[in-house]
Amino acid sequence: MEAVSNTFENVKATILSAHESTTSGEKVNFYNSWAENYDQKDVAVLEYRAPSLAANSISSHFSGDREAAVVLDVACGTGLVVKQMKGHGFGHFVGIDGSEAMLTLAKESGLYQDLKQSMLGEGPLPVQKGWFDVVVIVGALSAGQVPVGVVRELCEATKPGGHVCMTTRSNQDNMEYKVALERELKQMEDEGLWTCVEVAEVEDWERAVSEQEDGYVSGAVYLYRKLQL
Repeated sequence: MEAVSNTFENVKATILSAHESTTSGEKVNFYNSWAENYDQKDVAVLEYRAPSLAANSISSHFSGDREAAVVLDVACGTGLVVKQMKGHGFGHFVGIDGSEAMLTLAKESGLYQDLKQSMLGEGPLPVQKGWFDVVVIVGALSAGQVPVGVVRELCEATKPGGHVCMTTRSNQDNMEYKVALERELKQMEDEGLWTCVEVAEVEDWERAVSEQEDGYVSGAVYLYRKLQL
C-alpha cells in the first residue's frame, strides 16, 4: 500500500507543477516531459475516467456509420480517448495536440490517420471547417489550460448534424472556469449553433490532487449536436 501511496504523491506533485506553467511554451515543455509516463502510469494512478465517459456518451447517441465517421480528437495527448472510441466501433481519427512528445506517442499507437501540432487558443484549428462527424476534447477545458472560446472552433469543425463532446472538472479550483464554459455553451445554443444532447455530472471523476481536497473530484461531460444553418 505504501508503494501505491508514494506513486500517487509523485503524480500529484507532477500535476501541481503544471499549475506553475503560465506561458504556452512552459505548458508545452511540461507535457513533453510528462508524455512518457502519462497514460501507462500516471493516469492509471489518478483513476482518470474522463476518456471512457466521453466515449460512452458519444457512443450512446451516435447513429451513423461508425467505421466511416471521421473523429477529431482535440488535445489528443497520447490517444486515451481514441483507444476508448475504437472499442465502440469508430475507426477514423485525426488528432491535434500542442506537445510534440505526446504526438509521437499518439503516432506510435497506430490509431490515428493524421496528427497535427497546434496550440489551442493561439490560432484557428488547423483543420477544414464543417468536416468532422464527431469532435471531442477531453481534459483540456480547464482553468489555466485552454480558453473557453475554443469551443466555438470545435463547433465550426463539426459537420451539421455532427456531435461535439467536451469535458471539464467540477472541483473548487475549476468552478469559475466551468461557469464560464457553461455560459458559452448556452450562448451558442441561443445563437442556434447547436443543441444540447446530454450533460452528465459525474462524482468520481479522478483522484483529487489539490491540497484543499481529498478523495475524488467530480466532473462533467457535455454532448452537443450541431444544427443545420
